[in-house]
Amino acid sequence: MRYLTAGESHGPQLTTIIEGLPAGLALEASDIDEHLARRQKGYGRGRRMQIETDRAQIMSGVRHGKTLGSPIALVVENKDWTHWTKIMGAEPLTDDEEKEVRRKITRPRPGHADLNGGIKYGHRDMRNVLERSSARETTVRVAAGALAQKILKDLGINIACHVKEIGGVIAEEHSGLTAAEIREKSEESEVRCVDPEASEQMKQAIDAAKKNGDSIGGVVEVIVENVPAGLGSYVHYDKKLDSKIAAAIMSINAFKGVEFGLGFDMARLPGSKVHDEIAWSEDRGYYRKSNRLGGFEGGMTTGMPIVVKGVMKPIPTLYKPLESVDIDSKEPFSASIERSDSCAVPAAAVVAEAVVAWEIASAICDQFNSDRFEQLKESVEEHRAYAKDY
Repeated sequence: MRYLTAGESHGPQLTTIIEGLPAGLALEASDIDEHLARRQKGYGRGRRMQIETDRAQIMSGVRHGKTLGSPIALVVENKDWTHWTKIMGAEPLTDDEEKEVRRKITRPRPGHADLNGGIKYGHRDMRNVLERSSARETTVRVAAGALAQKILKDLGINIACHVKEIGGVIAEEHSGLTAAEIREKSEESEVRCVDPEASEQMKQAIDAAKKNGDSIGGVVEVIVENVPAGLGSYVHYDKKLDSKIAAAIMSINAFKGVEFGLGFDMARLPGSKVHDEIAWSEDRGYYRKSNRLGGFEGGMTTGMPIVVKGVMKPIPTLYKPLESVDIDSKEPFSASIERSDSCAVPAAAVVAEAVVAWEIASAICDQFNSDRFEQLKESVEEHRAYAKDY
């Protein structure tokens, strides 16, 4: 499976084309819209989310509620486009129109792709960079991830995301909760946190950052249950599934770190406190007595829940702008403001869930017969039975 996205933050639409989904998978626009709505929620979001009401249009690859096996094209309209038609239009402008409407940006914002992207592509207007590097692009990545989540759901694989930390406020551990319970509890929280007390403290931290014209980051976690053992490979470095998931997490805007299981705590523990002992029972087959490695050994799934965390830095656009340099005059200036989120961690958790779901679904479709969904389902069930009695 693979997908490609296109579109700018204030362009007419965002588009993704998805290839490799099995034929015969039940799919409706509502399966996608549910996740798009989740992405738009979250305490600390800015005014843009009040403008947009994201809905997916299925343009190809689905007929009468079932996938065809051909490429699927999804489109999400940018409603704010109506205010940007001249600024972001594809047609050339006259000299008079350019003077009237063009908002040329020559001051790159610290922490963004502006300056590096301008240097790479030779743009003298930073808008040519920031429109595409915007986190608005994650809208259609969530849409693609929604298709992957539909595959996982119909295979009996459960996935959930939640927020572990915002601005130094750390949630209590959620041991004993299933993925379904984590999903339910996190969706009840404005900051997508399963710990009610920490949720309130996180909201206070977001309010304080906003009042100070600042922003804060945090840590999100994705849990995936009932994943078949043996996905991925130890044979080649580029087929290790934990590596692919780590790359997917790091590809999300503003993410700067990834952990599996105990993560960086492993560096401070002896091996006896890190590795998971193996056991077998007639009803479960092989399992681990603990899950400190987060569901992976040797680049492959163990059959235990996948537990992956991602670290999101604070959004770099501040209401107390950082200093920058004008690329035309080379004079110092305060960086421009393009968005107003003081914290996007709750929304980023949904994006993390989407990209993890995609990598797992893709690994499943690569490993098993997947032209037809019923064929895929049978292959996965056969593999589960084989692994249990191995």
